[in-house]
Amino acid sequence: MRPPAFLPVAALSAAFCLLSLSGCGYHTLGAATHLPPDIKTLAVPVFATRTEASGTEQALTEAVIREFSARTRFRVTSDSGDDADAVLHGTILKQTTTPLTYNAATQQSSSFVITIVAAVTLTAHDGRILYQNANYVFREQYQSSTNLPTFIQEDPAAIQRLSSQFARQLVADVLEGF
Repeated sequence: MRPPAFLPVAALSAAFCLLSLSGCGYHTLGAATHLPPDIKTLAVPVFATRTEASGTEQALTEAVIREFSARTRFRVTSDSGDDADAVLHGTILKQTTTPLTYNAATQQSSSFVITIVAAVTLTAHDGRILYQNANYVFREQYQSSTNLPTFIQEDPAAIQRLSSQFARQLVADVLEGF
């Protein structure tokens, strides 16, 4: 008795599907991390700042904690890290707001760019440096209202957007070992 003619084609198709799915890039939460497996608790104390601007350090810290909590299985805390398996320290080295465009009719700047330069270091409990970047640069552009009766201060919203982008990229870099 001969097997049906479509059986080899079906077997070959199933093997191809299995091989293509095995390299699709999907993985479970926290599976792509290049951090040591013994890290279960991560401390992210409030970022230090060397700037005159206030509030940015809190926004960055909160965004990093949210992102690590969402993307990993680590227990993430804002404590100083005495009981943590690893501690992520961040320092805002520079924060500038620069006019980007100029409105000739009103003779005012109509858009700005906020630039933040930060240093981040992830250190294991035993003192090993697991990740370090001394020159993390992020920018966010925002429009300014020139109509005084409807004026809304836009830079706090820009800092929140920048913080989210910063956290997303930082967590990706830490987990993927870049």
